[in-house]
Amino acid sequence: MTTPATVVDGLPTQSAVEVAAVVIVATGVVAVLAAVFRWYFRQQIPFGVALLVDATVVTLYLNTRVALGQAISGSTGPLEPLVVAFNLAAFAVAGALVVPGIRAGDRLGVLVLGATDTRELAADVGGFVQSVGRAIAVDLPEDIADIEGYDPVSGDVKSELAGKTLVFPRRLTVEQLRERVTARLKDDYDVGYVDVELDEDGTVSYLALGRRVAGIGPTLPPGTAAVAAHADPPYAASSGDLVQVWSVADSARERVATAEIRGVHGDAVTLAVDDADAQRVAGGDFRLATLPREPGADHQFAALLRGADETMTVVSVAAGSDLDGATVRDAAGVVVAVRSSGSVDSIPDRSRTLAAGDTVYAVVRPDAARRLETATAAPDAPDATDAP
Repeated sequence: MTTPATVVDGLPTQSAVEVAAVVIVATGVVAVLAAVFRWYFRQQIPFGVALLVDATVVTLYLNTRVALGQAISGSTGPLEPLVVAFNLAAFAVAGALVVPGIRAGDRLGVLVLGATDTRELAADVGGFVQSVGRAIAVDLPEDIADIEGYDPVSGDVKSELAGKTLVFPRRLTVEQLRERVTARLKDDYDVGYVDVELDEDGTVSYLALGRRVAGIGPTLPPGTAAVAAHADPPYAASSGDLVQVWSVADSARERVATAEIRGVHGDAVTLAVDDADAQRVAGGDFRLATLPREPGADHQFAALLRGADETMTVVSVAAGSDLDGATVRDAAGVVVAVRSSGSVDSIPDRSRTLAAGDTVYAVVRPDAARRLETATAAPDAPDATDAP
């Protein structure tokens, strides 16, 4: 069978042009891929990957060319020798130009795309962490401090974390990386609070840890105590319910105290009562009468605060400090109250001016609490980051 003219006619004169065209396209694709690979992964593209892409481009062209010619002519006969020679020449020349394509694209990624990426990093305050390689390696310092105001973590945890390297994916901003480090330490090492400072390249400049406060002691108001007693709490009784405590003696049934339920386990109930009633209630048998009451704002706030990363901190503004004469807006965290000259300004306006002697109550994370303490300290006071 004679091969149709649409496939073979003019092939000797057109082969050189077609080979050059397909090779240029394949080499261009390899160069673009090498540039993108250098920009994203900060290393040269593997030769095998580039060769595979190069051969794929040539194969797609050849398959399309032959299939289109056969479809137009209606021929399914064998390929002519000139067609085979054209195919082999295209693969050979394209393969020979893989290395130059890799070098050109890699150079483009370094000079153009790399420079663009650096400008973006410099322009963005929370820019991407400037790391090298496919991942960000964060080395924890050997010296791990304790967060002031929190229970310290155990020495075993500190020893395990000292000098440890944590690996995270690339393309994270400094703030995202800080959140990843904090979450990793909390989830994997049972740490309650993390105060970490990171440089632009992911280096940990400061690390302090604290253990989450356990128990109900920190949530008890002044003048109260928590005691355990035997009682008959309602089925739906839960922490925060206000109850009357009645004695069960047949001779004299009387109300012993008014208390707040803090825990229920079977017929054992933990009650928060006044100090004066603690001795009378502890360990006795009582009946409880639940009183209607909306959950107090103080208890709701305490419950939310116990489960959050933030905590309440109280600082005094020293004369000459950074916040002396500044506004509430300049303080780190959320300022919930300011005490000045005996009066308390709750939820102060953000434009309120702070003065020396003011006491600031703020809900902040540990790292923000450290910055707030530094901003309210006297100029000659030591920096919070220098604490052992």
